[in-house]
Amino acid sequence: MWRNWTFARKLGAGYGLAGLVLLAISGMAYHTTFNLIGYNVLVDHTQQARVRLAQLGAALTDAETGERGYVITGNETYLAPYRSALGEVKTIGDELRGLAANDPEQQQRLAALAPLISRKLDELKQTIDLRRDQGLDAAAKIVDTNMGKATMDRIRAVVGAADRAAAQSLHRRAAEAGAAARMTMAVILWGGLVGALIVAAIGWLTTRSVTAPVGDAVGQMQSSSAELQAAANQQATGSREQATAMSEITTTISELLATSRQIAESAQRVAAIAEQTAASARTGSGAVDLAQEAIAGIRRQVDQIVAHMLELGGKSQQIGAVLDIVAELAEQTNILAINATIEAAGAGDSGRRFAVVADEIRKLADRVSGSAKEIRTLIDEVRAAVNTTVMATETGSKAVDAGARQFGEVASGFRQIAELVGTTTDAAREIELSTKQQSTAVEQVNVAIGSVAQNSKETEASAGQTLQTASQLAGLSRNLLRIIRPQLAA
Repeated sequence: MWRNWTFARKLGAGYGLAGLVLLAISGMAYHTTFNLIGYNVLVDHTQQARVRLAQLGAALTDAETGERGYVITGNETYLAPYRSALGEVKTIGDELRGLAANDPEQQQRLAALAPLISRKLDELKQTIDLRRDQGLDAAAKIVDTNMGKATMDRIRAVVGAADRAAAQSLHRRAAEAGAAARMTMAVILWGGLVGALIVAAIGWLTTRSVTAPVGDAVGQMQSSSAELQAAANQQATGSREQATAMSEITTTISELLATSRQIAESAQRVAAIAEQTAASARTGSGAVDLAQEAIAGIRRQVDQIVAHMLELGGKSQQIGAVLDIVAELAEQTNILAINATIEAAGAGDSGRRFAVVADEIRKLADRVSGSAKEIRTLIDEVRAAVNTTVMATETGSKAVDAGARQFGEVASGFRQIAELVGTTTDAAREIELSTKQQSTAVEQVNVAIGSVAQNSKETEASAGQTLQTASQLAGLSRNLLRIIRPQLAA
């Protein structure tokens, strides 16, 4: 069945199959890329939830610190962190509930956390009111009950559980995003390889199925052309020997004159077509130049991306330096708190309250140090991601350079085509001029004929053989045209 197909049908089937393969590969790549984008969105969502949990714990700690400072000193300025934390706690709680809208377990933890936060804020407010209305002793009794500490410990436990759950979810979603990325790369790599192999196989089969019949037809045409040449030589020899049949020679020359005119008209059409082809080649060269300019613009954008990523890496280094300073300050604060605790212990009962404050300061310093370490870890991850992105962008830049070079070669090819078409146009015009001169010469020969060569029978036989060979050549030409473009042969 495949052997009976025409060239156009085989070519169309090959391109259609290749298009289906590319369409399937594109669909798979789109699906995996869509999943990868969804996983990245979930990862960002989980990271925001962890940041808000840390901010909630810090806000409650600030409120407790402000309350302790006011209870000890009675100075209203110590309540500034407490008042600021009240608004932050509510805002952060609302954001956490929005982030946990699709996570039932986190919603349960936040539901359990809300009454604990309210209880803690009520205890802080009660202590502040007692210190303001009844003095330090009344407020100290509330503190000595350790009710606030127990509530704060429960809050930290719930927040810690929520953060660990978010960390586990983040790890799982990051793993899913990595798997989706690897799947996308595999689809693009192997799909492109398989598609290229299929297209190559189609091209090979198409070429093989067309080469053989075209080669046979061309061989037969060459043989017929040789026979036609031999017959033409015989006809020329017989024409020199003809001495009679003046009317037949006159008719033959008239037909030759008409043929010369037809050749001149064909040469004119060839010149016009060649000029149109040259214009099309120039237009194609302009389009390729525009494509080269677009690729150059892409290269500039890639260079800007690399510069921005490098700048981001520099900013992350500056943040790391600031974190070193924060960690050092936390360590110094911790040492000072320990020294203050020792001094307060030596002061006896009068230094007990100061020891409580020193202990809280030491705990705050420990938390600041821990937070600095976590931020350091995140910055290192950002640096690694920046380095990876820079490497990928450089690879893309090299690919763009290769594409630009290929477009340059295509543009050069278009210019060469335009030059060749111009040469063809000049040749067609020369053929037209030569044909006109030939027509004039034939007219002169028609006037100058004064005798007819001898051996007219040989001339007639040679003419018959020439006609038969020409008929065979025409049949072979139709067969060749039917193989390549059957609609024209019909």
